[in-house]
Amino acid sequence: MDKDNANPTILNITELPTRQRRKGRRVQKTTDSKIAEILRKPQYPSGPFYDVSWSDDTESDDEFTAEPIDEQEVYDLISTISDPEHPLSLGQLAVVNLPDIHITPSPSASADPNTLTQVLVKITPTITHCSLATVIGLGVRVRLEQALPPNYRVDVLIKEGTHSQDDQVNKQLADKERVAAALENDTLKGVLDNMLKTCV
Repeated sequence: MDKDNANPTILNITELPTRQRRKGRRVQKTTDSKIAEILRKPQYPSGPFYDVSWSDDTESDDEFTAEPIDEQEVYDLISTISDPEHPLSLGQLAVVNLPDIHITPSPSASADPNTLTQVLVKITPTITHCSLATVIGLGVRVRLEQALPPNYRVDVLIKEGTHSQDDQVNKQLADKERVAAALENDTLKGVLDNMLKTCV
C-alpha cells in the first residue's frame, strides 16, 4: 500500500507532554556513593508508636479522592494510538495535540460526577489530503468512549484548514449511525484494533 505521506514530521517521544512515568536512564554509581549507601542510617517505614496520635474523628482521606479528568489525561489516552499508515503514535506525528483538547464544563474536583461532560478533540492530519483521516478520528473516538466514564460525550473533529475535505470528514465523524455502521465492518474493526493495540 502506498503511503499518503511517506515522509511525515516526527516528534521525539520524550518531548510529548505526559503525566505518565517514563523509564529513566540508569545513573552509574561511583565507589563513594556505593559506600555511603551501605553505611547510611536505616530508615523505618513508620516512626515509634508513641508519637502516633489516635482519634476517632473521621478524616477525609485525600489519597482516595477522585480527581477530575482533565485535558492532559485525555491526551495521555489518545497520544499512544498507532497511526494506521506509519509505525508511530498519533502523538509522535502531532496528529493529536494537547492544546486541541477541550473539556466542557472545565474539570474541577468539586464537580458533580453525574454532570454531562463534553470532550472535544481536534485532530491534525499529517497532510491535507490524508485518506485515513476518518479512520484516525474514529480510532480516537473509540478509544475515548472505551476509557471515559459514561457521562462523558466525545466529539472528534478535523482541525479547520488542515484537510482538503474537513467538512465532509467532520460530518462522517459526527453521524452516529455512520459511526455505528463503521464499527460493524470487520475490516475496519481490524484496522481499529491494530491502532489501539499500543494504548496503555
